[in-house]
Amino acid sequence: MVGNTAEAEDLTQDAFLQLFRKIGTFRGESAFSTWLHRLAVNVVLMKLRKKSLPVTSLEETNDPDDEASGPRREVGAVDLLLSGSIDRVHLDRAIEQLPPGYKQVFMLHDIQGFEHNEIAGLMSCSIGNSKSQLHKARMRLRELLQETVRSQARQDRQAAKTETGGGN
Repeated sequence: MVGNTAEAEDLTQDAFLQLFRKIGTFRGESAFSTWLHRLAVNVVLMKLRKKSLPVTSLEETNDPDDEASGPRREVGAVDLLLSGSIDRVHLDRAIEQLPPGYKQVFMLHDIQGFEHNEIAGLMSCSIGNSKSQLHKARMRLRELLQETVRSQARQDRQAAKTETGGGN
């Protein structure tokens, strides 16, 4: 998950320290290995969330002919880091709009990595119900994200009309 052996070893140690602190919270509702896996994944995810994004000075020059002037940037080009962040914001907002049952199964399966049999045990439902809820959650997320894209396209068209004087 982190792509770095030394960092993975540090996070493994952090996970076992967390295990030592949290062992009393293990309720036995799932396999111990599942609980430990979830704890370890959460330790890694928290570390990744805390990592700061690379900082680039606004003062640096962008002379395309000078290789020492910093990273080359195409003026007006799409910033892939920014668009990825915006996509994550849209996804987070769409997940928040899911009905509670859909959201819970989606979070347990697609975010936290639980299997359907584990989800069924946690939620006191059938495996088929877990699979059905996940499918419906994904379909609803798709609809919500497509609506976000359509809404953004409408806003972009409106802004273009306003810029060209075609808005009035």
